[in-house]
Amino acid sequence: MKTLLLRQKQVILFIIAGALSAVVEIGSFKIFSIYLPTVFPWEYRFYGIHFPLSNIFSTSCGILTNYFLSIWFVFVRGRHSKNREFVYFMGVSFLSTMVSLAFFQIFFGFVFSSHLDLSMIVISREMLSKVSAILLVSVMNYTVKKKIIFNG
Repeated sequence: MKTLLLRQKQVILFIIAGALSAVVEIGSFKIFSIYLPTVFPWEYRFYGIHFPLSNIFSTSCGILTNYFLSIWFVFVRGRHSKNREFVYFMGVSFLSTMVSLAFFQIFFGFVFSSHLDLSMIVISREMLSKVSAILLVSVMNYTVKKKIIFNG
């Protein structure tokens, strides 16, 4: 078991960093989705897009958290300079954000028609959609970051 853990250390650290980044992203999304609509009433539905600013701001918080956790704990710096590495990371993150936002809209509009009541806790449609979108995009992020950005 110990050998397996040592061989999969990077994947385990990526999962932990991703989980912490997801906590930042989901937590900030909850805060933004509560308070931004009080300032911007169109935040609930902007040309058919649900919670656009909340999604963009919270995803940005998650991306920055993930970048720093990735360079500090998960990946060894690759052959790219720090500046180029950051640009690549942000570029990949931008693309995955667009994919995540699309998945969020699909989940919110078509998959989760109501909240999830677990008797002790109730999870809203928007939170179910956000978490589902994050999980789907995570696999793509690890693969691209490992193979292209931090490829050594």
